[in-house]
Amino acid sequence: MTEILFQLTFLLAAPFWALMILLPKWSWTTRVVSSPLIVLPIVVIYALLIIPAFGEVWPAVTNPTLGGIRRLLGSADGAAAGWAHMIAFDLFVGRWSYLDSRERGVPALVMAPILLLTILLGPLGLAAYLAVRPRWPQRLG
Repeated sequence: MTEILFQLTFLLAAPFWALMILLPKWSWTTRVVSSPLIVLPIVVIYALLIIPAFGEVWPAVTNPTLGGIRRLLGSADGAAAGWAHMIAFDLFVGRWSYLDSRERGVPALVMAPILLLTILLGPLGLAAYLAVRPRWPQRLG
């Protein structure tokens, strides 16, 4: 079951990434990505993995130590939950970057590599977007 949930995690996120990267100006892309609920299926997977292990997870995250987090993520369930956590947050950040970039008029060719970086190395993608964002001031309504 854990392997299926692990595989399903990215498969559920991939269509949204494809829309934002490959079809950024299509009206349906903005319509679909505008909903923060696009991350909900991944959040459900995360919950399915975390809730049964809540007794182990809660102490590890409320009083984190390197060893405790290492043990938590060292199991198949922990790694799959960590993956779902990353995919959900990366998608949410990518969604915000995409929507904000559309409002500012950031070119799609600038955003495509930033969104790809966000998929692969989330915080670095966010940093890249925050670095280019000031170049395109927000358009007034």
